Amino acid sequence: MNQELIDLRNCILEERYADALALVDELEGMSRQAILRNIQSFLLRMLIHLIKNQIEQRLTKSWAASIRDSIRQINKLNLQDNKTSYYVKQDEWESMLEDEFEAGIRDASVEAMNGVYSEEDLLEMVDREQIIITAKELLDLTYKYSVRELPGIINEYLTQLPGGENWK
Repeated sequence: MNQELIDLRNCILEERYADALALVDELEGMSRQAILRNIQSFLLRMLIHLIKNQIEQRLTKSWAASIRDSIRQINKLNLQDNKTSYYVKQDEWESMLEDEFEAGIRDASVEAMNGVYSEEDLLEMVDREQIIITAKELLDLTYKYSVRELPGIINEYLTQLPGGENWK
């Protein structure tokens, strides 16, 4: 990115404005991709804990904290600088969740039930559709509530998950 900034400066100084605008577009694209990668990493973390929750039928304080923090971080990252639009629109989560689900299964297979199940076992055991629905419902909260309000709202939602009634 440093080289692009140097090139941008040179284009402006040399009055090559079309080249400068092309570099601005490239920098914007790089920034957007970095934000989307960060969002995907938080999606993955959330999915891992939702998978473990479904397999083990319990909710630990650590898993709840991880899910809650993942949603909060996604909320912060997803809101663009203009504070009125989002990098990922509310109806665009499905494909991202599907993309991250397989990685979530791989990582959860190491952790769920102390790693006794293989990835293939977990794929057969989990209700993929329900996990995606749960993740989507949690993500939908980010469009309705502020970062400050989210933790309490998410806590209420988590009580509905398996083991959630005992978690609180």
